[in-house]
Amino acid sequence: MPHDAAIAELSRLLGTRLSVTRAERDQHGTSESWYPPTPPDAVAFPENTEEVSQIMKICSAHGMPVVAWGAGTSLEGHALAAQGGLCIDFRKMDLVLEVLGDDMLAVVQPGITRQALNDELRATGLFFPVDPGANATLGGMASTRASGTTTVRYGSMRDNVAALEVVLADGRIIRTGSRAAKSAAGYDLTALMVGAEGTLGIITELTLRLHGQPEAVSTAVCAFDTLDAAVETVMRTVQLGIPAARMEFVDEDVARAFNAYARAELPEKPHLLVEFHGSPAGVAEQAERFGEVVAEMGGADFDWATTTEDRTALWRMRHGAYPACLALRPGSVGLATDICVPISRLSEAVRAARDDIAAEGLLGPIVGHVGDGNFHALLLLEPGNAEDMARAKRVARKMSERALAMGGTITGEHGIGMGKRALMADEHGPAWQVMGAIKAALDPQGLLNPGKLVPGENE
Repeated sequence: MPHDAAIAELSRLLGTRLSVTRAERDQHGTSESWYPPTPPDAVAFPENTEEVSQIMKICSAHGMPVVAWGAGTSLEGHALAAQGGLCIDFRKMDLVLEVLGDDMLAVVQPGITRQALNDELRATGLFFPVDPGANATLGGMASTRASGTTTVRYGSMRDNVAALEVVLADGRIIRTGSRAAKSAAGYDLTALMVGAEGTLGIITELTLRLHGQPEAVSTAVCAFDTLDAAVETVMRTVQLGIPAARMEFVDEDVARAFNAYARAELPEKPHLLVEFHGSPAGVAEQAERFGEVVAEMGGADFDWATTTEDRTALWRMRHGAYPACLALRPGSVGLATDICVPISRLSEAVRAARDDIAAEGLLGPIVGHVGDGNFHALLLLEPGNAEDMARAKRVARKMSERALAMGGTITGEHGIGMGKRALMADEHGPAWQVMGAIKAALDPQGLLNPGKLVPGENE
């Protein structure tokens, strides 16, 4: 087996918390998307930061690649062991270490999920708002700079991580950021690590910004006859300054998927799902103003979710869009892709993506966190069908190229991983090589999540 010496030393350190069984390796070698299995050579289950430091020192000494693993929910192959080596699974580092209510901060380990954190916070009157849909771990969410349904109101992980503890490739432990509201002290290493996809260091602790639980919440779903009308409603709502907490778009294919998978009864038309947070009076005013925009744009079947149970069911349905859409083509795999464009170009970008999907003869439902210009297409493919895959990749590339031409980005949420690495030079130009130089300075052996995000030696 490759890396025998490193595995033997890791086994002495971790005992039964190092696994080389085929079942464990296979479990950590697959993703939710189309990528082929790439099992690591071993899987480690550390219990604290010091153990992660010792693991990295051993791997550094033996030249063994390392990939961090949270919940395995990423969609661009971020956590796959593309070059073998060690997978560090953080399931045993899943604690809330401290809640600082007066400062509206929480200190957590990377393996805790966002839902588990909010369960812990329920009695405090605070909550952590970033909601990518999947019940991802917070370490993984920071590493991919996750966003989601609430970003339009509360921001992404970039805005909600105050400080980090990070283990570098050589085993050094560093702390970035602080508990203060702001700082002008040197380089912002927290921002550098958030979104680095585990290529610069391994996150072992996070200090997160919390928000007050809203006094009142109002949620609604409404249908539109055309995609343009739905997206134009989003644009007009944003431009009028109506502060929606969530503003989600689903096309008619997704509505059909919800009806079949979640037993919903939605018209098979484009829909918006919206939510408002605040005081009872503030929420009522926001909802009224939004309703006026919907009426102007010809929206129909306006349905307010008036109970907590109804709201929960609505967002559970939205978060289940991925498996629901896969079920539209039984036995299919999904190539998921996302882009983000200026809000003024959103309708044009969505319409063009639909045209690209249709031109290639694919089924590709579209959903979006459209309040911030971000939308996703899930291209449904027959497993092993090379022509299906080629068509899907052409669509994904056209979407990315169009986003750049519109002044947007090749990904607003999914990140780069392996899937969009070839497009990084198109978006960043010479700045991509600067990212590579930072990687080389912090990880000269290229051990941390190799083959992802940054340029290779020959690029």
